[in-house]
Amino acid sequence: MENKIRDIFANDLKSSVVVFLVALPLCLGIAIASGAPPMSGLIAGILGGVVVGAISKSSVSVSGPAAGLTVIVLDSITSLGTFPLFLGALVAAGILQFLLGVAKAGVLGYYFPHAVIKGMLTAIGLILILKQIPHAVGYDKDFLGDFAFNQADQHNTFSEIYYALLYFSPGAIPIIFFSLGLILFFERPAIKKNRFLGGIPGALWAVLASIGINNLYKQIKPDWVLDNEHLVILPNLSSWKELPSLITLPEFDLITTSSFWIVAVTIAVIGSIETLLSIEAGDKMDPHKRTTPTSWELMAQGIGNTFSGLIGGLPITAVIVRTSANIESGAKSKWSTIFHGVLLFALVVSIPGLLNQIPLSGLAAVLLVVGYKLAKPSLFVKEYKKGLDQFLPFIVTVMSILLSDLLVGIGIGLVVGLFFVIKTNFHRSVLVTEHKGNYLVKLQKDVSFLNKALVMKELSQIPDGSKVILNASMARFIDHDIQEVLNDFISSAASKNITLVVEGYAN
Repeated sequence: MENKIRDIFANDLKSSVVVFLVALPLCLGIAIASGAPPMSGLIAGILGGVVVGAISKSSVSVSGPAAGLTVIVLDSITSLGTFPLFLGALVAAGILQFLLGVAKAGVLGYYFPHAVIKGMLTAIGLILILKQIPHAVGYDKDFLGDFAFNQADQHNTFSEIYYALLYFSPGAIPIIFFSLGLILFFERPAIKKNRFLGGIPGALWAVLASIGINNLYKQIKPDWVLDNEHLVILPNLSSWKELPSLITLPEFDLITTSSFWIVAVTIAVIGSIETLLSIEAGDKMDPHKRTTPTSWELMAQGIGNTFSGLIGGLPITAVIVRTSANIESGAKSKWSTIFHGVLLFALVVSIPGLLNQIPLSGLAAVLLVVGYKLAKPSLFVKEYKKGLDQFLPFIVTVMSILLSDLLVGIGIGLVVGLFFVIKTNFHRSVLVTEHKGNYLVKLQKDVSFLNKALVMKELSQIPDGSKVILNASMARFIDHDIQEVLNDFISSAASKNITLVVEGYAN
């Protein structure tokens, strides 16, 4: 028990600070991009940490507002007319998602191809790196946390970098280099093991240093000071009594309309898919290889989304960037997720003035390191060595996400991944081997009509006068079309002078 408590404070509390620093700008940026109040993103982040984190059986996954749902939320608010009406649909979506979990729909999460999951993680890492370059140099025209290739500011991922290098802010350059240096210094194994230096994450030191450097500019270089769009922007509270004013209540006036239920079903389904993908990815990254019950996770997310809709938050899903930051920071249990939600609530309402001094270039340093860990060059080499049937779905997923958005890219990757899965199973269903004119035709597993062309081709290539063993003892199912092909081969064997032995098949 003592060791468990020590782990919670030595690892989970430390990790929660890093996740908080990653979550804070993402929650705000996603809310703004969704056309919702900034506080709605923070509410979703808090509930994702505290409520979903407490109910979930995942030890490492972090939940909150997802960049992948940004366009859907924006379109939904527009189609329904107001944000409170959207919140009503979100409450319904949460209930539907809970019911999906009750119906054991989470089992679908076990069928995502491994190569697609790896491709998704790598793509997100590359996107993080590319998207942070403008913020790193002080070009903050796009919101922090935008994952889409085509951006709201009419640029794309690559053109944004071009303009950032032309119109950078000089004050951001020392901040990004000093912040990155601090993070990398505290990443060193010797520092991590140090009793004093290893107790506070390098990301926190980097953010505090970025605030200090920006304040130093005011004394020595005023024209380098980063302000306004270059800083975190939180709503200021003069007292705790103002907190209820930041909460938006849902409206259900459109509950009898089709538009209401289209939004609710869309959010429930897309949110569930993103959650299942993130949970699968998180389990693969977990150094302890723990497995999360996916249907239970859908129920946890459904409860979180219901509460989020009731008090003015955005849709909640399990999210990769915060989950990977959590794992890489050494989280041991779900307490890290819960602590990060508590930190979001406590610090946002108690010290918004200090948080509003954080330069986005300092936070970009944190996200750049997270991105690199997800997309190390060695990952590409590792996937390539697995063969083309694994590498092609991997690289297609990476490029599709990079050049479109998360959901579209994953969809393309799944299609390619499933093609190779079907192709592999297709060829494994029929095995033909030859040794000195003796042939073994072995039917394995289920042989469906999809294998008809392959079976016909293999049988037609057997020369006249051969000795053939036709073995179907391992086949649990043989489609009628395949049976006809086999029957034709058996009936014509004598005329081709083929000596045929049939095992496990009755024609």
